[in-house]
Amino acid sequence: MSPFKLALVTGATLLLAAPAVAQTVGQASGLRQDVPVRIQTSFNFFVPGPNGESEEAKKSRDNARRAIYEMAAHECDLLREVLAKECRLESVSNNIGRQYAPQQQDGYNVNGTMSFQIMLK
Repeated sequence: MSPFKLALVTGATLLLAAPAVAQTVGQASGLRQDVPVRIQTSFNFFVPGPNGESEEAKKSRDNARRAIYEMAAHECDLLREVLAKECRLESVSNNIGRQYAPQQQDGYNVNGTMSFQIMLK
């Protein structure tokens, strides 16, 4: 095939393919907003306080769990401000472990994850 014919065929192919590609991209971007998106957030923090089974230690663990739930509520609010028109908390997992060592502050290491399902704005 001559270089002229090759250029002609290539140009015609590009002209015919461009509208199909543009339509596919337009459809894909239009669908993105109607498809739920999952968001996962991990956390890790330290809560100082007494260990053991005393009333103060139980309050310290309760405060740690309360902080986790408040973080989850705030995260959904933040997602609505920035990305989401709808936000639903799907799951929260956490692990609260004692920290007690001779040269470290007594308290609890708290870590876990939160999962959300959002609809994009």
